[in-house]
Amino acid sequence: MDIQTLTFIIVGMTFALYIGIAIWSRAGSTNDFYVAGGGVHPLANGMATAADWMSAASFISMAGLISFMGYDGAVYLMGWTGGYVLLALCLAPYLRKFGKFTVPAFIGDRYYSQTARTVAVICAIFVSFTYVAGQMRGVGVVFSRFLEVDVTTGVIIGMGIVFFYAVLGGMKGITYTQVAQYCVLIFAYLVPAIFISVMMTGNVIPQIGFGSELADGSGTYLLDKLDGLSAELGFTEYTSGTKSTIDVFFITAALMVGTAGLPHVIVRFFTVPKVRDARKSAGWALLFIALLYTTAPAIASFARVNMIDTINGPDAQGTAYTEAPSWITNWEKTGLISWEDKNEDGKMFYSGDDRNEMKIDRDIMVLANPEIADLPAWVIALVAAGGIAAALSTSAGLLLVISTSVSHDLLKRNLMPNISEKQELTYARIASAVAVCVAGYLGINPPGFVAQVVAFAFGLAASSFFPAIIMGIFSKRMNKEGAIAGMLSGITFTAAYIIYFKFINPAGNVPENWLFGISPEGIGTLGMVINFVVAMAVARVTTESPQDVQEMVANIRFPKGAGEATAH
Repeated sequence: MDIQTLTFIIVGMTFALYIGIAIWSRAGSTNDFYVAGGGVHPLANGMATAADWMSAASFISMAGLISFMGYDGAVYLMGWTGGYVLLALCLAPYLRKFGKFTVPAFIGDRYYSQTARTVAVICAIFVSFTYVAGQMRGVGVVFSRFLEVDVTTGVIIGMGIVFFYAVLGGMKGITYTQVAQYCVLIFAYLVPAIFISVMMTGNVIPQIGFGSELADGSGTYLLDKLDGLSAELGFTEYTSGTKSTIDVFFITAALMVGTAGLPHVIVRFFTVPKVRDARKSAGWALLFIALLYTTAPAIASFARVNMIDTINGPDAQGTAYTEAPSWITNWEKTGLISWEDKNEDGKMFYSGDDRNEMKIDRDIMVLANPEIADLPAWVIALVAAGGIAAALSTSAGLLLVISTSVSHDLLKRNLMPNISEKQELTYARIASAVAVCVAGYLGINPPGFVAQVVAFAFGLAASSFFPAIIMGIFSKRMNKEGAIAGMLSGITFTAAYIIYFKFINPAGNVPENWLFGISPEGIGTLGMVINFVVAMAVARVTTESPQDVQEMVANIRFPKGAGEATAH
């Protein structure tokens, strides 16, 4: 059976599973739609959180970035992993104790201000749309290759699937769908990694194979071979970094605090019955996340070696295009790989200097990895299903954040307080439908690689939500004026910096022109600092928080139990 047929079968089976779960767990109330009734088991919530958090950037793009960037790509690995630890320790139990549906609800009530709530809604929508653009792009990349459609058609198919189970099932449907999606994506990620690790190093555990000798009898370690190949072909050594220390620090920090400020991950801790369950689900999620994140560097290295060997040939002199491996011709049809015969010798050659004749989109590396290693067709189809599961799981969580921010925080709690629960649920579904359409457009016209787009979203979350949440939990002194001024200044500065270098002056996006040598991917950390400074300065010259708010903050700090999450 060929790859396309197997892909249709395996992907079709997973779609049927997701849709079936959405129908089975259809939301019947706003409580079901927003927080799955607050009754999800910690183990299931841990899986759902892992799927929600491990997006297309984690599954599709992160290993691709590491594969191309080598040591420099480790900032994504460190930042996203460290960010989840920060979220689990510093935010999750306290927010669960507060017991609200959404981050804007927390900010609106903690800072006793509808203006603060509205600013938080705007930030949540801005961050979520930036993030979801990367997810829909990931869906399009997967479909463009394995279903042999263009990227636009692939995004539209993904929109239809997400629309069905996110709009119908709400958080209840999304939660149990994400449990299934986690099982699919982790199986799809580990199976080819184990296969290739055995083939290349003889080790069944990829994490060990990553640091082992090659199985060809040469006695050469995998990373030593990569360093040698990189130097020979004009690349920086794979294990050497080129980024400045300050940029590495700022990107890592932006990804860490951005993770802790992501609204679609935070809301997951409202779906469990108790604060203790929030802590347990955070622990489970960290374990489930670690399975993928500790495997990513190994996949990146395996793919890099195999890609160079198959393109440049055993003698490292190039491979005749007429004899190109099938994975190259397959991906050429998508436009994500191209070849230019510079010296007109009819041979492909890949290098890091002017000899290079290949243009390879880094987002394809995980998806193409099984083909490059010549694994069975069913493994290739399985990876396609895993990539789609990763993108769809996070897309659904983000779309729910957008819909609840609009229907609950903007309409019910602000503009239209007298609407019924049924009307609120209707508005939530309408908001989801509109959000799906906007997300699809952004997926068709993305501002960068999947992981780059996601990194921008993390920077925006770091510069807007994180300071407001941290100070809301740990500072009785912080008031509404300080929080509002901080959020607006942080996200405005960060968004302006990213927009300038990515859209207005992309040619000038080089270290020499960056502020303090900080790239757009890391500028969210500086935006966070600006948020903190502005918020504390404004709070000092304005009225203190009311006494009842200060008492509420003291109560949040001791998360020894909580009632069910409420909408009021």
